[in-house]
Amino acid sequence: MSGKGAERVLDAIEWFATTIEPVTYTDFVQALDIPKSSAVLLLRLLVSRGYLERLPDNRYELIRLPGEGAEAGASWAAILRLADRHLKEAVSLVGETGFVAVLDNNRIRYLNKILPNREILYDRDIATSRLPHQVASGLIMLAHFSPEELEDYFQEAEVPCNQQDTIREALEKARIDGIYVNNNGVVEGAAGAASAVKDAQGKVVAAINISGPRERFIQDIDRIKEAVISVASAVSMDLVHRTRK
Repeated sequence: MSGKGAERVLDAIEWFATTIEPVTYTDFVQALDIPKSSAVLLLRLLVSRGYLERLPDNRYELIRLPGEGAEAGASWAAILRLADRHLKEAVSLVGETGFVAVLDNNRIRYLNKILPNREILYDRDIATSRLPHQVASGLIMLAHFSPEELEDYFQEAEVPCNQQDTIREALEKARIDGIYVNNNGVVEGAAGAASAVKDAQGKVVAAINISGPRERFIQDIDRIKEAVISVASAVSMDLVHRTRK
């Protein structure tokens, strides 16, 4: 592939990564300002390699990014795109920081970070993954593990035996309530709440998390819990609808 061709592939992937809704062939040609013949070849290539999906109405939708596995990556891309509007609205409403988190090789990986428009806020480097039992997003996902899966996780993560029963009790409550609230986050002075996102088969595929400074977070806990559950429910419904299209 020529240097120009390689640049166009990268430009195309980067552009699709910024899109929220599926796009048309014309949208793509105009955005990248490339010849139509080149656009056709690029789209075919990205579809064949599993980065894009061509929908029945001939629009194109990003389903994974480089570095993401084809199966998990498709879910991550779809979840992130579907969550964008809902989470931004929730962050604006409650004034705290929002995240979309996924489970990747038994580590919690944060796909994004949406900051509120206020002077004092919770911020953190999302490049650092976390052990699931350390954070609200991970705990709400562990809450939907089978007993066997949870036992395997405890062994792999080397969770001390004297902590396991306490975690199991917290997970049972989170599964019933549909939300996990952590008033003492890994980051000092922070608190967070998370609710699970489920796909059309009812499988937990991600978590919606809203976090903030502990004192302010606790004072506004009811609104935050409502917002977290609402976003997770909306994204889950959108995933179901997307699957049935």
